Amino acid sequence: MIPPIPETLPPLASHIDGVWLKGDWHMHSRHSKDSSNNPQAKIIGFAEKMGFDYLAITDHDVHVQGAVAQHTWADPEFRSDTVLLFYGAELTACRGHINILSAEPYDHQRVFDHRDDRDWNILKLKQELAIHMSANHPSTKNHYGYSFDLADSVEIWNTSVWPKNVPGVRIWDDMLKSGRMLGARGGSDSHHGVPDTPEQITPLSIEATGNYVGTPTTWVFARSRSKQALLEALVAGRASVSSNPYNPRVELWADHDGDGVMDMMMGDNVKPTGRPVTFEVRLVGGGISGACYKVRVIKNRDDFGSFITDADTRSVQFIDTPATGERNYYRVEIEGPQAPYPEVPNSMAQSQNMVALSNPLYFNYDPSF
Repeated sequence: MIPPIPETLPPLASHIDGVWLKGDWHMHSRHSKDSSNNPQAKIIGFAEKMGFDYLAITDHDVHVQGAVAQHTWADPEFRSDTVLLFYGAELTACRGHINILSAEPYDHQRVFDHRDDRDWNILKLKQELAIHMSANHPSTKNHYGYSFDLADSVEIWNTSVWPKNVPGVRIWDDMLKSGRMLGARGGSDSHHGVPDTPEQITPLSIEATGNYVGTPTTWVFARSRSKQALLEALVAGRASVSSNPYNPRVELWADHDGDGVMDMMMGDNVKPTGRPVTFEVRLVGGGISGACYKVRVIKNRDDFGSFITDADTRSVQFIDTPATGERNYYRVEIEGPQAPYPEVPNSMAQSQNMVALSNPLYFNYDPSF
């Protein structure tokens, strides 16, 4: 079914009452069989040291036959006074991988036991358990093979190796083009801990120097500093992704009614007026001082144009007129010099020149689709 153009849309939510929070939605600890040198205390301690706000340790469930509550969650190291820790796991099944995320403990055993059910049965279970399902790395060998109607969000940036994500971003664009409003996130998918001593240096630990907590970093604009607010904002697409926490956060805004006020931010959905809309891309915090960044604008899966940010304001504007009788979405990708991540030094080369990307702004989308 092609979603209709809605006659009316809900009013825009506040852009003032909220807080930006940074973190990593996809991590593995020693409770994943294919992980090494990565106890939860090490992961969480690293996140605390780096000033992260939230973290999702999503160990594979297949190694423990679904019993993550008795392993990852029951580990006495699964605690923090400063980082919001999500209850979750990576559902590992024949049809691919899903990150299950929840603000509170839930019955993951039921999810694991029904992992090969038909999608409509899994959807009923998801709704019953009130959990968030996020499509993991949709274009890798362990791709997400379930219906995207199950997904509350999608991982479009997995690990620091940017080129491997290009096909997954195309899949996301396909979903957006089809009429879905699907929030995007990143996830380091880190399995191995950064070595602490020379004795810990192994091929796997060297791998960790290129990919660890925050490669990439997902920035979320939430109504409050709480786990439930973070999940709500992730579903709504009020987020952007940076290759590491030292790079700038990209924000995409628009003045949809022409009154000179930027009244739309990422995730917002409005009825177009038929008049030109001024869009603004802002780079906030971090990055390389004085650098100019390339802004690639994607409209409805196609290249709309490329622009260069001002070195002083670290922003750029562009104008377009969304048609009143059509759906349109706009998102941006930021290319330029990588900010050093001393704690994970080899991540810079693996991210190449991809610095950040945004969630879309929507026009005429049906939010019920």
